[in-house]
Order: sequence, then structure tokens, then C-alpha cells
Amino acid sequence: MEFEWDAGNREHLARHGISAAEFEQGMRNKPIQEFEAEAGGELRTKVAAITDRGRLLEMVYTIRRGRIRAITAFPMKRRKREQYRGKFEV
Repeated sequence: MEFEWDAGNREHLARHGISAAEFEQGMRNKPIQEFEAEAGGELRTKVAAITDRGRLLEMVYTIRRGRIRAITAFPMKRRKREQYRGKFEV
């Protein structure tokens, strides 16, 4: 699994308190797809994910040139955490 990182998407995640490493962990820990939609001429996928330390995240990504490119990610809100608690295996 390869990722596409640059200053733009790293800084965007950082504004939400998410590191590139956490995003990659979430993608490797069997994220649960919520939906797909076209935006900006490309398919974007929103997933619920968990980091190795158990942090629950909402993440949006696209595939560019065969690599996963983070669009955004943020910590799950309380109601959503309750919905997904126990549904992940780490």
C-alpha cells in the first residue's frame, strides 16, 4: 500500500490533529467504508478507521497514480465513536 504525501495534505491533516502516520495506520487497519462520491473530477472515499493506539478517525482519500492520497481526516465525534466502538480489530 503506497501513499502520496506532500506539504499540502500533511498540513491539512495536521490542522485536524492527525499525523500522516496515523492516517496510514487507519488505512492498514481494515477501515470501514462509509461512502464514495465524485468531487473535483475524482472518486473520493470516506472511511471510518482506527489507529494502532485505538484512536477512531474519519478519513477521506482518493487514488492518484495508483497511490492513496489523503484528502482529510479528523477525530470521530462522540456519537460516531459509540457507533463504531468494538467494530475494529487491531
